[in-house]
Amino acid sequence: MDRDDEQLLRGRVYGQDHDRPGPRPGRRYVELVGGPLDGLLLDITDWEQHEIGTGVALPTELGRFGTGGRAMYAPRPGDPRHFDWDGDAP
Repeated sequence: MDRDDEQLLRGRVYGQDHDRPGPRPGRRYVELVGGPLDGLLLDITDWEQHEIGTGVALPTELGRFGTGGRAMYAPRPGDPRHFDWDGDAP
């Protein structure tokens, strides 16, 4: 594990219990960059490659649409460890 990996693993994981907010060994994560979930890690361990390539709409109350809204994140071209914010959706 290099220095960048260690820094990435210091974040909290989206959707994880408050009692165990950090990453777990043996799991794969991407960092969410920008938007309402900036800095959180997203567990992609069980995702297929085509799912990783299409991005994700994550439920959150923190975005523009409040309760019931979603924050859209897409993989960063050339950098598979980061998903960039792509806007909010109702």
